[in-house]
Amino acid sequence: MNSSVPQDDSYTLPLADPAATLDRAGGKGSSLARMAAARLPVPPGFHVTTTAYRRFVAAAGLHDRILAVAARVAADQPETWAEAAAEIAELIAAQEFPDEVAEEIGAAYKHLGEVAVAVRSSATAEDLPEMSFAGQQETYLNIHGADAVLAAVRRCWASLWTDRAIGYRARNDIDSGEVALAVVVQELVPADAAGIAFTADPLTGARDEVLINAAWGLGEAVVGGQVTPDTFVVAKASGAIVREEIADKQIMTIRTPDGTREEPVPADRRERPALRPEQAAELARIAVRIETFYGQPMDIEWVLHEQRLFVVQARPITALPEAPGDAQWELPDPKGKYTRGSVMELLPEPLSPLFATLAIPAWERATLAHYREIALPYFDRPLAVINGYGYYNVNYTPALLARMMVAQPRFLARTLPRYLRTAPERWQAARRRYRDTAARLTALDRTAVPAARLLDGVREIVAEAADYYLVIQGGALPAAYLSESLFTKVYNTIKRADDPPATTFLLGFDSKPILAEQALYDLAQWVRTQPGLADRIEGWSAESLTHAPDEGTGDAAEAEFRERFRAHLETYGDMVYDLDFAKPLPADDPAALIQTLRYFLRDEAADPAARRSAAGRRRAEAVGTLEARRPGPRHALALRLLHWAQAAAPLRENALADVGAGWPAARRLLSELGRRLTAAGAVTTVDDVYWLEAAELEAAVAALDATAAPQDSRSAVAERRAVWRRQRTQRPPVALPVQGGNRILGIEFTRDHAPEGDADSGDTIKGTPGSPGKVTAPARIIHGPSEFDRMRPGDVLVAPMTTPAWTPLFALASAIVTDVGGALSHSSIVAREYHIPAVLGTGTATERLQTGRLIVVDGDTGVITVPES
Repeated sequence: MNSSVPQDDSYTLPLADPAATLDRAGGKGSSLARMAAARLPVPPGFHVTTTAYRRFVAAAGLHDRILAVAARVAADQPETWAEAAAEIAELIAAQEFPDEVAEEIGAAYKHLGEVAVAVRSSATAEDLPEMSFAGQQETYLNIHGADAVLAAVRRCWASLWTDRAIGYRARNDIDSGEVALAVVVQELVPADAAGIAFTADPLTGARDEVLINAAWGLGEAVVGGQVTPDTFVVAKASGAIVREEIADKQIMTIRTPDGTREEPVPADRRERPALRPEQAAELARIAVRIETFYGQPMDIEWVLHEQRLFVVQARPITALPEAPGDAQWELPDPKGKYTRGSVMELLPEPLSPLFATLAIPAWERATLAHYREIALPYFDRPLAVINGYGYYNVNYTPALLARMMVAQPRFLARTLPRYLRTAPERWQAARRRYRDTAARLTALDRTAVPAARLLDGVREIVAEAADYYLVIQGGALPAAYLSESLFTKVYNTIKRADDPPATTFLLGFDSKPILAEQALYDLAQWVRTQPGLADRIEGWSAESLTHAPDEGTGDAAEAEFRERFRAHLETYGDMVYDLDFAKPLPADDPAALIQTLRYFLRDEAADPAARRSAAGRRRAEAVGTLEARRPGPRHALALRLLHWAQAAAPLRENALADVGAGWPAARRLLSELGRRLTAAGAVTTVDDVYWLEAAELEAAVAALDATAAPQDSRSAVAERRAVWRRQRTQRPPVALPVQGGNRILGIEFTRDHAPEGDADSGDTIKGTPGSPGKVTAPARIIHGPSEFDRMRPGDVLVAPMTTPAWTPLFALASAIVTDVGGALSHSSIVAREYHIPAVLGTGTATERLQTGRLIVVDGDTGVITVPES
């Protein structure tokens, strides 16, 4: 660096001055100058140029003395960085400001109005597309007075020579003699909220959305990682919020008379969104303007004050992954055909690596055993994992079809009737085996047994889970579907105009999900009898509700409530949100239960028993009317089918509700394995165990038991998590290949689960009618349990699919819309019980609808309409 100072170069520049180039104002400063000149919402300020820094270090040979110290640094010896930094800090602290530099900075500050300012360092090597150097220098907030500004500028200049900055330059071969530091002084916006906006997803590389992080107070808590911020994902094209995650924001950075400090966020604001939807949309528009201005994806720091948004920094996103193109659905067999259905509808997201490599093979073994038992030929590899998603093999070759045709008569005449007739007994036996295995392994002293015993226990549970599912898939589920379908067809041939619909005969029965709802309502009514307890529960998080009683206030009513709530989770908390055992259960994440509990605490909440009682009366009246009808062959057949359907109806929901009955035990065993692997340094967190493949976990278990070091899997886990997040953004086709091969057994899968008919128009979405009625209400898109706490009474629940564990949300919903499902799916059955409309199998509702937007759900026609706003 040439330490001589040009006499015609200014020590300060106005913020928007075109002379504020990279070499004079640094990366941060030149970026702000360009944005200010483009009239983007940048707070007013000025630059202290690199010329001022050069003038400062030119005095008394300071520049040469600094470089002499820096020359002693070794890139691979951090202790030399610290030694050099300490010595250089003393040199800079002892150096006086040249009078002309101090006077010009003071004049610029006076022109700004002598307001509180933020003083930010701006290095000539930072904020460049090829150099991720941001954060190596310092920022000082809430600086008052000319002397304080000069002191902050000096500290910024000194930060060019901290140990981490010196080490960074040494490791990246940046010549310390050529760097200089500018400083940006800007009016401090007293932020009500602040955060970061990315105009491309830094994890997936997707360029069509803006990702926003937001928290209360100044942005330092977000940038520094001290707080978990809210996340908003906004579509660039429409400005619609496509995803939001409202965090429990516990810390905020605030201004103080002498700087800033961190303090707890007030309880009433912790879980309140830091941005309103319209503010997030406006911020996304500003971010897109900045991206267009720079011509590349940008990382933007912003603040909000008195409903106005300001940009305080923008820099290119470094190390951005390539933008994803169309998903590559590479088939295991290039000539094969695959479809999603049956158990795959309980697996709506990409599979965790452990589930894909441990549970999917178990399901394959159970499937093949089932087909051998019923004497039907089947595929050697019935299941596949494609682009992270589960699929069934349906490549029926001519030879396989011929063998099936030979076996079909016996199957239809003998095996199927026997399976349907014995469905309840077979379900009970399988359920008993499954629960006994889980109970035995729950009682295992997990901390005292070898790791291999833990893994063997997981395999036992998974094998029983797969066998259980194949039992209900071959009995309870088809018995319910077939009996309801046949009864409806026969009943409709003798139904009179004023007779009730066929569904009336099949509602009002008890099942595990319905009993769980009633138990939650009864708990809420008990809470209402305890003075002040309901108000306290309103302020509790899902995590606090699962704490031990002695972690509360010591109040006896609170302690009893926690015991009752935990007992509820013990009984009903194993109904899966998602069959992948890597996903939390209601017992782990009771957000849906908490939302419903809070609703049940309100005066307007109806007793579910009254709804069931009314449905039972209507059912009994309908049965009485049908039985009194004049006898005849169709009448007799309708009655026989009715008795079958009424016996099978609750069986379906009870059977599905127990699919995950062993998962609490399996997750406990895997948690212990994860704990041991974390302690051994093989993974970073306990839950990383789910991101290992089965063979890797088996090898790690062997190493643990041999007191050897397991393989370090931390980088592999991080990469797999990133891949999973990318896969999650892709909607899996219902049938593969997507083009030119989606006719399976003569059925054309031209659309993902949606019915045949006219294509959707811009303001309508078509699906399958699931439950009658018509409702106009705001949409609430819920992708999974992490978003359950966003559901509000009266919303239309819009989801990829639902399982029995979603049932608590039905008490809040005015209607149900799903991407996947049909007239006999769980969503349809439960929506009828709640007497709310349902439209199912739309294929795209979660993508095309927007949370908060009014929609019309017509459960009679299967059409969702978006009215003009």
